[in-house]
Amino acid sequence: MDPADSASVRAVKESPHPGMDRAIARLALPAFGALLAQPLFILIDAVIVGTLGTLPLAGLGAATTVFGAVVGLCIFLSYAATSAVARLVGAGDRSGALSQAVDGMALGVGLGIIIGAITFIAADPLVRLLGTSDQATPYAVTYLRIIAISFPAVLGVLAAVGVLRGLQDTRTTLVVTLLQVGTNLVLSLVFVLVFNWGIGGSAAATAIAEALGLVLYAVILARLARREHVPIRPSGIGVVRSARDGVPLFVRSVALRGVLVIAAAVAARLGDAELAAYHVTVTLFFALALALDAVAIAGQALLGKSLGAGDVDSSRRITRRIVWWSVWLGVVLTLIVLALRPWMPGWFGDDPDVAVIISSALLVLALLQPLSGVVFALDGVLIGAGDTRWLAWAQVGVFIAFLPAAWLVLRFSWGVEGLWWALGWFLLIRAALVAWRARGNAWLVTGAVRPR
Repeated sequence: MDPADSASVRAVKESPHPGMDRAIARLALPAFGALLAQPLFILIDAVIVGTLGTLPLAGLGAATTVFGAVVGLCIFLSYAATSAVARLVGAGDRSGALSQAVDGMALGVGLGIIIGAITFIAADPLVRLLGTSDQATPYAVTYLRIIAISFPAVLGVLAAVGVLRGLQDTRTTLVVTLLQVGTNLVLSLVFVLVFNWGIGGSAAATAIAEALGLVLYAVILARLARREHVPIRPSGIGVVRSARDGVPLFVRSVALRGVLVIAAAVAARLGDAELAAYHVTVTLFFALALALDAVAIAGQALLGKSLGAGDVDSSRRITRRIVWWSVWLGVVLTLIVLALRPWMPGWFGDDPDVAVIISSALLVLALLQPLSGVVFALDGVLIGAGDTRWLAWAQVGVFIAFLPAAWLVLRFSWGVEGLWWALGWFLLIRAALVAWRARGNAWLVTGAVRPR
């Protein structure tokens, strides 16, 4: 067993909590840094493309919306790999874990080729489907077609990140992320501001940075595989198994994205000011979610490993501690939002109507953070346990439960504040379901591979 793995096992079994807290922090803090990768790519592109004018920036916004949807729907590649690899590591089958890694990366690259080709061909209708203006559409199509070429790398990286998390290594993902972000920044400045390649130069810089990430992860995992005498050629059966295991998480992602799409559609029908305010607040929600998600990722890795080792007692202790961390982190985020609320609306323009709406919505958003902590923590725990089929059905049920709340907001014009209360209802139902599941024993299945 790897020394880092042994340290994690000892830390989790220590009592009282400091040892477990160190194990969680060791995984969560670097994971938080790595989670910033895609937002930083988008932010760098926005800052540099913004120097080209409003139309290129609008085109970038449309293209990155499509790009973000693809990444969001394919996040199962990362989550499924974390759970499966962690279980095998916990069971002492490191060779099996690395075989799973090879198959998972092959699946990511293969899906990336297919999705990239479809996106490249359908770039124009996809952009127009978003309602992009005729003037901004050419910029969006240019960016999207270039970035589509990088989809095999993007999805391969997703799988590789999940593998390393399952191996209890989030520091490597942080280092690779920093290298990618630095490469993207330098190349974007050169391609756009020096070579004058416009928005296409920005897309090319991001695509190269994504390709760099894939190459680095491939080298890292190939070295680990050779050390364990694992073939680096993917197994057809293994790739199919990885795809099958990812289906429930894909369904979960679709249902979760469905809630966000419905919420955005409601905001759009409430009015332009409401849509602008909702965009600001939901962007802030996602930013806060990165911190909560980092703790959830630690839960995924530690739970998968403890269940793989057959240690149910440690699994229960990990669950309680992950929830404790997430709830208190949610409380801290609540206080931060409340402290910044008097000034934050003014950061997003000078429209007084939008500022008022943002201010009222921020109060609800702040109050929802501890509840979000429960949801993220237990969702991560159940993903780590491989309880994905139940999660898929539960998320579909939560999506259905959200629809009447969204309709009421639209029917009675309750505004963005009302919309956030509707999203609070969505979080409450989701929290109740995952808490009920976690209290039971059905998800506590031990062994290297969870029965399907």
